[in-house]
Amino acid sequence: MLELKDVCFTIKKEGEPLNLLDKISIKVPAGHFMAIVGPSGCGKTTLLKTIAGLNEESEGDLYWNGKHLVHEADFEPSEIGYVPQFSIAYDQLTVDESIESATQLRVKTSSAAELDHRIDSVLLETGLDQLADRQVKVLSGGQKRRLGLAMELVSGPRMLLCDEVTSGLDPRSERDIVRLLHQLSRTDGRSVISVTHSLAHLELYDSILVLHEGKVAYHGPPQGLNHYFSVDDTEEIYPKLAKQPSDKWQSSWLKHRQAFYQKLETRREKLIDDGVLKVPAHADVGSLTNDTITSKRDETKTKKQKPVSRSMAETGPLSDPDEETSTDTGIISEAPEAVETPSIFKQFSVLLNRRWKIFFRDRGQVILQVAILLGFPILVSLFNERGNVNVVHLSDSFQGSMADIQEKSRVFLSDLKIGSAISGIIMFQVVLLALMGSNNSAREIAGERLIFEKEKFGGVRPLAYLASKITFIGTLVLIQSIWMAVFVQQFWPFPEGPHAGFLDHILFLILINAAMSSICLGISALMRTSEQSSLLSIYLVGFQLPLSGAVLALPDKLAEITRPFIASYWSWSGSIESLGPSHKNAVKAVIETDLNPVLTCQYVLAIHIIIGIVAAYIGIKRHSWD
Repeated sequence: MLELKDVCFTIKKEGEPLNLLDKISIKVPAGHFMAIVGPSGCGKTTLLKTIAGLNEESEGDLYWNGKHLVHEADFEPSEIGYVPQFSIAYDQLTVDESIESATQLRVKTSSAAELDHRIDSVLLETGLDQLADRQVKVLSGGQKRRLGLAMELVSGPRMLLCDEVTSGLDPRSERDIVRLLHQLSRTDGRSVISVTHSLAHLELYDSILVLHEGKVAYHGPPQGLNHYFSVDDTEEIYPKLAKQPSDKWQSSWLKHRQAFYQKLETRREKLIDDGVLKVPAHADVGSLTNDTITSKRDETKTKKQKPVSRSMAETGPLSDPDEETSTDTGIISEAPEAVETPSIFKQFSVLLNRRWKIFFRDRGQVILQVAILLGFPILVSLFNERGNVNVVHLSDSFQGSMADIQEKSRVFLSDLKIGSAISGIIMFQVVLLALMGSNNSAREIAGERLIFEKEKFGGVRPLAYLASKITFIGTLVLIQSIWMAVFVQQFWPFPEGPHAGFLDHILFLILINAAMSSICLGISALMRTSEQSSLLSIYLVGFQLPLSGAVLALPDKLAEITRPFIASYWSWSGSIESLGPSHKNAVKAVIETDLNPVLTCQYVLAIHIIIGIVAAYIGIKRHSWD
C-alpha cells in the first residue's frame, strides 16, 4: 500500500511560499487503479513526481508497504515504474531493441534465454508483439505510449506511475491505453496511478482523485463523482470546482472521506473474493478505512498483523509481509523474485553499443561526420604550397656589405612568407579540430537529457552513462585528429624538429579535439536544452581564433586573463614549439605572441579535458527532469 499523510510541496514565488500541494492525504492499496484528475495547474503532475521522489516533499510523510520513503529507504528502482509525458525511446531503434535495451539496463539476467523471455512477455502483455521489428519513428502515438509502458514493465514494478499517457490520442487509442493500464493493475498486485486531463472512461478506474489548487477535493469510486459534486455530467465537475475556494472543497472532503473509503473497501473485497483482483501475499493489503472498520479479509487472517510504523498503525491495519494467506481469497502466496540491477560495466557496455547503433542508423549524422572528416583536411591542404617553400639561410660569409644586406632582406622576407604559412596551416588544423570537437559533444547529453533522466530514475548509474559518452566521443576524436594529421602530412609534411616533431603535432591535434569535445560535453550536461548548449559551444569555438593570439597578438593584460581558457592557443603553441629550429624561427619572425614549452601546453590541455569531464559528471548527477 502507498499512503500519503499531509504531504505538501512548497515553492517560492515572488519571495512568498506557494503550496503546489497542500495537505494531501490518500491511500492506494496493492492492485489498485487510480486516476488523478483536475483543472490545469492543480498539481497533478507535481503529486505524481512527489510520489516518485522527483520532487522532495516540504512537509508530510509517504509510506510504501509500511516503509517510510524518506526516513527509512526510497523505492528500489525495480519497485517503481514512471511513464512520463515525453517519449523515452530512440527513433532509430526498433520496438524490440528498445525493450531489450531497457531490460539490460535495469534487470540482471542470468542467460540470454531469460532476457528473451522477459522481452517476449512484455511484448505480449502490452500488445506490441506484432510490432517488434518496427522502428520507433514510424509508430503511432498510441503505440509509442504502449512502448513507454513496456519499457517500464521489464523490471516488474509494483508501482506504476503514468503522466498524461493518453494525451493527444484519438478516443479509440485513449480507451485502449486505459484498458491496458486497468489490466496491468489486475496482475501481481500492481498499483497503477495515472494522471489525465480526460474525464472519459472513468468507469475503468477503481478510484478517482480530484485535485483543486493543490488540495484534495475528492477521492473515491468513479460512481460517486456526480453525486458528490451534484452534477449530471462529469464534464461539469471542473466548472463546479471553480465556484468554491479549494479550502472549502478540502474541508468538505475530509467530512465525507470515511464513507467513500468504505465504499472503495467493500468493492475491493468483492473483487478479491471473486478472483478478479489478485494481490501477492508479500504486499501490504491494509484497509483503506480507519481501525474501527474491519474488512472481511482481515477476519480471515490466521496470524496477528504487525504495524510497521506508528503512523501506519494509526490509519489502518496492515498485513504482515511474511504472512501467507489462503488462496481462496484471491491472494497469491508466492512473492515475485527480487530483481537485481546490472553491474556498472554491463550498463556501460549496453549504453555504448546502443550509442554506436543509433549513430550508424542516423544517416544525416553519418553524412555530416564523413563530410567533416574529408572536407576539413582538404581545406587545410589547399594552403600546402605556401608552407612547402624551403627556409632560406644567410651565408656563412656574411660581412655586412650592400649585397649581404640585400641577402638578409631576402631571408627576412622568406621567413615572413614561410612563417606565416606554417603558423596559419597549424592554426587552421587546430581551429577546425576545435570545431569538430564542438560538433562531437554540443548536443550529446542535452539532446537526450530527458531519456537519460528517465533511465537514471530506473537505475542507470551516471558513471556508466558518462563513461559510454567519453568512449564514444573519444573514438571520434582519435579518428578525426589522426586523419587530419596524416592527410595533411601527404601535402604538407610537418617540418621535423629535433625531438618527436610530427608525433608531437599529432598529440596536440588530439588534445585540442579532446579538450573542446570535453568542455562542450560539460556544457551539454549543464545546459537545460540542446539549443542553449549548441549556442554556447558555437560561441566558445568562435572566440578560439581571435583570443589565441595566433593572428594578432593580444594586449598583455588581456592575454594573461584569457589565455588559460583558450585551448587553441595551447595546441598551436605546442605544435610550433615542436618544429625544427629554422622553421620555428621563421614563425617567430611573424608573430608577437609568446610561446610555451611543449610539456606546459600538454599539461594545460590535459587540465581542460579533466575540467570538461568533471563538469559533465556534475551535470549528469544533477537532477534536471524539466
